[in-house]
Amino acid sequence: MEKIELKGVVMSFTKQQLEKYADVLIYALETQRPNKKLKPYENVMIRYPAEELSLTTVIHRKLLKKKINVMLKSDPIAEIEKDYFSIADDRQIKFIPAGEKELFETLNGYISIKAPSSLTHLKNIDSKKISSKAIAFKKIKDILDKRESEGKFNWTLCSYPTGALSKAAGMSVKEYAGQIIKACFLNEKNPIKKWEEVFKNLGKIKKWLNSLAIDTMHVESKSLDFEVTVGEKRKFISGAGCNIPSFEIFTCPDYRHTRGTFFADIPLYQSGNLAKNIKLVFEKGKVIKASASLNVNFIKKMLNTDAGASRIGEFALVDKRFSKIDRFMANTLFDENYGGKHGSFHIAVGKSFDDSFAGDPKNLTLSLKKKLGFNTSAIHTDMFNKEDKTVKAKLKNGKKITIYEKGMFKI
Repeated sequence: MEKIELKGVVMSFTKQQLEKYADVLIYALETQRPNKKLKPYENVMIRYPAEELSLTTVIHRKLLKKKINVMLKSDPIAEIEKDYFSIADDRQIKFIPAGEKELFETLNGYISIKAPSSLTHLKNIDSKKISSKAIAFKKIKDILDKRESEGKFNWTLCSYPTGALSKAAGMSVKEYAGQIIKACFLNEKNPIKKWEEVFKNLGKIKKWLNSLAIDTMHVESKSLDFEVTVGEKRKFISGAGCNIPSFEIFTCPDYRHTRGTFFADIPLYQSGNLAKNIKLVFEKGKVIKASASLNVNFIKKMLNTDAGASRIGEFALVDKRFSKIDRFMANTLFDENYGGKHGSFHIAVGKSFDDSFAGDPKNLTLSLKKKLGFNTSAIHTDMFNKEDKTVKAKLKNGKKITIYEKGMFKI
């Protein structure tokens, strides 16, 4: 096993695994596109952590060989990010650099590599500053959402092992890397073929769910008693390349009718903070009570970011037959795709995804989103539950059926 050390980050991938990882990410980016291929001289950004360069280098080389215009953007190291939120005033927080808007208006693709050197460096920062940043940069996200709905932009996201991630997850860096290798099929002879099989199987489940005309979904477990109304003009979708790995099937319910109790038994690392045992009680679509065994103040402030932050934006289930993820990873990308013994269920509070609109996303205007109950918050925060659970659906014709139990869809 080849080990490379870059600025204190120990890497545990072989050269062949790096090549496969890069191939999978480029495939994931392309598989979302109507013509399935990047066109020569399109603009693709690689967003990478300053401490990690090995995977970035391989992706960059492969994209150049495809005649792609590659832009590189480094995430700030933990100390710089902490200084920024500690020192910057409100005007500096809301500052958007000249050319940023114009850059994203020409972007065709985006590959983001997450390899944090710290997970809790912002724990003493006023979360209102973090929320202000998210609100200020929503206009940039809106540009990308519009381009994505027009078929001009696609993205994918992945993770890379670091000491901070592995320590938080209770593993060595080598063990953590092994979990990524397993989850992303990087030891398969042909990982892309394996992902094609997964996406094909998820596609069958999506087609089945969309054929049912579901009105409401009710989740029950030892800690959950939770119900959502799917809403009009909705469809079930999956990551299908937007995240690697991605095994979830999800929709974005009508936020106005969520009710009951959600409980997250998997810890959440978010915006440089750690929260545990998050419990949210919903009534008439809104969180009316929030508790946590750790960092409840952070959760409460996050829920007050804007009008949509305390309302649902996503409802997702993971079938254990597909996901190889069976350990806590201290990483939303992996924890939201947990397979394990019972599969998993997660929600997100905040922003909905336009892809769950059962129509042409280009027609999903702001006024139509409001009419249909699509959440337009500046944030999107996932929370996860891995308990044994049953999900029952009430169909629009009044019939009730079980769609998920024992960690699997009942297709």
